[in-house]
Amino acid sequence: MFTAAAESFLRQAREIQEEELRRFAARVSALLQGPEAGPEAVDGLQRLHLAVAATKYPRKLDGKFVEQLQTVLCSPKSPEQIQVLCAAILREMSPCSDLILSCDEIQDTKLLSLVSSVLLAQGEVAAVGQRVVQVLERRLPEGQSARFLLPVLANVISLSPESLTEEQTNVVSKKLADWLRYASIQQGMAQPSGGFFSSPRTKQPAPVTEVDGAVATDFFTVLSVAQHYTQDQWLNVQTFSMLRNWLLCYGGKELDTLNPGDKAGGDRSVTATTPAPGTAGQLLPPRERLRDKAFEYCQRLVEQSSRRPLKKDDGDLQKACLIEAVTIMDIICKQDSSYVCRAVSFLKTLHSRICGDATYARALLPIAQFFLNHSKLAAVDSDAIYKHLFTDIPAQLFHNPSLAFEFVQFCKDNSQLFADSSSIFRQSFPNLFKFLAWNSPPLISEFVDLLPFLLDPGTTIEIFHLLLDLPCLTAALDIQLRAAALPASDKAGADPAGKPATCLEAFRHPLYRSMFQYLLRTRSAPEDAPESLVPLRQLLGSLAGSPRVVQCAETVPVLLELFFRVVAEFADGSLINQLVVLLLQRSDQLYEIPVFKEDVYRVLGSQLAVLCRLRPALVVELSTEILEFSGAVSNIQSKEAIFTHMAWAVGEFLSVSHDKRCTVEQITRFFETLEAVFFEITQLRPQASTPSCAPRAISVLMATLTKLAARSQDLIPRVSMFLSKMRTFVQSPAVTSVYCEEDLEEILIRATELMNLLKMPSVAQFVFTPPVASTRFQREVNDSLPSALRMVTQLLEPAAGSMPV
Repeated sequence: MFTAAAESFLRQAREIQEEELRRFAARVSALLQGPEAGPEAVDGLQRLHLAVAATKYPRKLDGKFVEQLQTVLCSPKSPEQIQVLCAAILREMSPCSDLILSCDEIQDTKLLSLVSSVLLAQGEVAAVGQRVVQVLERRLPEGQSARFLLPVLANVISLSPESLTEEQTNVVSKKLADWLRYASIQQGMAQPSGGFFSSPRTKQPAPVTEVDGAVATDFFTVLSVAQHYTQDQWLNVQTFSMLRNWLLCYGGKELDTLNPGDKAGGDRSVTATTPAPGTAGQLLPPRERLRDKAFEYCQRLVEQSSRRPLKKDDGDLQKACLIEAVTIMDIICKQDSSYVCRAVSFLKTLHSRICGDATYARALLPIAQFFLNHSKLAAVDSDAIYKHLFTDIPAQLFHNPSLAFEFVQFCKDNSQLFADSSSIFRQSFPNLFKFLAWNSPPLISEFVDLLPFLLDPGTTIEIFHLLLDLPCLTAALDIQLRAAALPASDKAGADPAGKPATCLEAFRHPLYRSMFQYLLRTRSAPEDAPESLVPLRQLLGSLAGSPRVVQCAETVPVLLELFFRVVAEFADGSLINQLVVLLLQRSDQLYEIPVFKEDVYRVLGSQLAVLCRLRPALVVELSTEILEFSGAVSNIQSKEAIFTHMAWAVGEFLSVSHDKRCTVEQITRFFETLEAVFFEITQLRPQASTPSCAPRAISVLMATLTKLAARSQDLIPRVSMFLSKMRTFVQSPAVTSVYCEEDLEEILIRATELMNLLKMPSVAQFVFTPPVASTRFQREVNDSLPSALRMVTQLLEPAAGSMPV
């Protein structure tokens, strides 16, 4: 964030009004008109730049002043600092109709770089690209350097790669190849100070060195070290920095010449038809020659990365260059498959060297990407590389946020490739979820894209458990990190006879060790699941208020909804039955975060209804489990969303029209179970409070009992008796103190409608037991049930609200 002083400056700049800005610009204009623009002019331009850059909306400056800025910018007499500030102000003003700059006649490379930056902001990309290539193509005058133009060229190809013709890209490719491969291996000379004691004799330039201090014996690269760098060495570094983008844009198939009608950004990543990299004496075309030199350069970087650096910053640079080098080698192999065999053996050796060093973890991603892209062509088995990547890295470095994002992004980008070619990816989902558990908010969108590729019939049940235990996993990872940070003296095993007093003690206690190990497993292992994780969830309850745990818990409902949507696409009857049983069981075994539990109950309830629609027969097949759940009054109070949807499913699907195995005895058994629950929540007892449950649950229970009675008409008198007592129920003080008037009115209306329908048993049976909705008419019957109830009520009782007490 900005410092207080910087914030104050920004606020003042934003608050400047147009008139005040115009007067200030006039003072700056006067300063620029002097014989020499001094420090006051520099200060004025800096303040003016802040004023025009600090706001989101464009500032307006007088047209004559804008013209003056352009004149000062292009004047050879202007100091460099003044030119830089003029260009910065003009960029902030762009696009601007008062700008009349042109780069066509500019020879000075520094000035061309500044003017080009303004023209790019104006949108004149093609003109800038043409001029930069023209200047690069010719031999530059003494004192001029192409190093000021390569950043401009990098911007051109980022903004509009099609603005360069094939001839121009060939010119630049030739230059880039030379700069990559033939930079000087002697250090540059220090600029003489010109002081009294400066030596008139020049020292012989020293050779460049490697990062470990050894004298370089091969060509110069970005990892070569010198006290002072020559111009061609700077060009070498700049070329490498833009090499990846250049190859992606121009390294593939032949480009058409610039034509407004041509397609921009076509697929250039095609395998070249050229033969293997050039041999001695063979002159390659510019594009192939650049690939050849780039491949050599990347190999040299990989070799240099094995040296032990003298400075920490050089070590960080080694790792960054290694990642870039492997990525570029991958691009080159995509464009020319003749490089694949050379790269495969080279990168396998590299992987063996760095896989045991956690500091090189990020470099393992482009290596894995390379083998994903090319292992089939090279006929090599790369499972060992994937196994190490998915097993060791998430388990050890889940707490590294930048690595977590890159790793999950890598998985997301290659999810289809992994799903098609390797089982290791899906089997490693417990490890991948550690990234989400520890870095929930930033990674949720990536996991929304990733989750469908992790799900199949073999992983569904385990992933369902893991999603429900995700906040618990976050807490366990917290304990794991804290345990690893303990001094060696405190890591002794806990007394197996005693009960651990803290989570840290429990981490190594025999009673909890197997539970921690299962929750923190690296691969899918359903056979290793302990009988219950309830003791561990209770133990980790002390961390339920941790911000990281709470944030993780907030992601679970989103992923659960996605989980059920994906599973619904491939689940068979057996898997759906398993999920429903687990759903009911796990509703009692959630991590103790009240808001989390409510959100999960809401999702599980709605998805339970979806599963029942997919497989109505499960109501009969799982009657024992459903009866056990539905018969508990506590469930209607603590898990209203699940209970309500379960009761609805019973009323909707417990019918011979959905399952021929449904019997009258089963209907009666369900009826009696739900009748007892309904009696419990609506019974008015003296000197006792009425159990509080949602009005929706009462309405659904009334409807379900009525539906079941319509299918077994011996039950109709019992339902009618309950419904007839609802007016007394809704009018009792104990009930009116709990529910609002609108809810009570809805309950009463529904009870009236249902009881009136039961007065015509044959009509009730038709309405509540329609055939399975396979035709449009039958679906409309189901959809219009509320209308049918209202119609019967109007026929039987024209005067509303005449239900007997």
